[in-house]
Amino acid sequence: MSSNQPLRFKTITEYHRAAGLPKPEHPLISLVWMDTVTPPITKGSFSLIFDFYSISMKRVHNAKFKYGQQASDFDEGVLFFMAPGQVFGIELENNTMHRPEGWMILIHPDFLWNTTLAKTIRQYEFFSYSVYEALYLSDKEENMLTGIVQNIEQEYHANIDRFSQNVIIAQLELLLTYAERFYQRQFITRKIASHEILTRLEDLLSAYFNSGSLAKQGLPGVAYIAENLNISPGYLSGLLKSLTGQSTQQHLHDKLIELAKEKLSTTNLSVSEIAYELGFEHLQSFSKLFKTKTNLSPLEFRHSFN
Repeated sequence: MSSNQPLRFKTITEYHRAAGLPKPEHPLISLVWMDTVTPPITKGSFSLIFDFYSISMKRVHNAKFKYGQQASDFDEGVLFFMAPGQVFGIELENNTMHRPEGWMILIHPDFLWNTTLAKTIRQYEFFSYSVYEALYLSDKEENMLTGIVQNIEQEYHANIDRFSQNVIIAQLELLLTYAERFYQRQFITRKIASHEILTRLEDLLSAYFNSGSLAKQGLPGVAYIAENLNISPGYLSGLLKSLTGQSTQQHLHDKLIELAKEKLSTTNLSVSEIAYELGFEHLQSFSKLFKTKTNLSPLEFRHSFN
């Protein structure tokens, strides 16, 4: 049977029970080898929600996975990350699920309590990526990360002592650091797709600026842009940082200043009128941003053309 309602797991123990696994050795963290899992639903399609973090490297040869509105297949080694509360869907081909391969680390937020990772895990933007923006690993990269996972497994199965948590946290931080490196590699190796997104971004901003929306609605938000490009805000930010060295907000401000320069140098509009057309409620805010970007006030910039 298939399930229309997502299956929600509040604890790692609940997931183990549903997946036909033994009770986890630690209630707040678990390492699962996917070939030992019995999927809770084996026909049709279904969705899962975990109230804990998961890091997964999976292969399922007759299934697609869905996160948000995008679907991708499991044929390659795919690494993806889920924060608590995110919905993860499985779409089965031929209405039957083959046994998956790979591994999955489940981490309850309480396990991170009083560690450096409790704060820094929020800085890893790939926990907010859509699955179609997942990390596709080379064989070498996959083996490297699997080696780290095996180190976690060794510590996980050892006798728990006061060092155990710190050792596992250190291995998790190493895995996340490598994931960041591999994502940067993916941005570079997928340059054609990346630059195609940049082209679409420029077209989107040009259409928005030319429509008069700036004066009515102000600068478009990052979420609005990402939605119109069919990518997540985190992936857009990572892509822009890799290709331009700027955040999405910085990129937007640069485009805004380019438009301001054009109006200051080619029209007789007052600085106040230009600020209004660009969506600023207060002239002071516009002047401050302009001077930050150009080292000149708007009037000084205009006078430089006279």
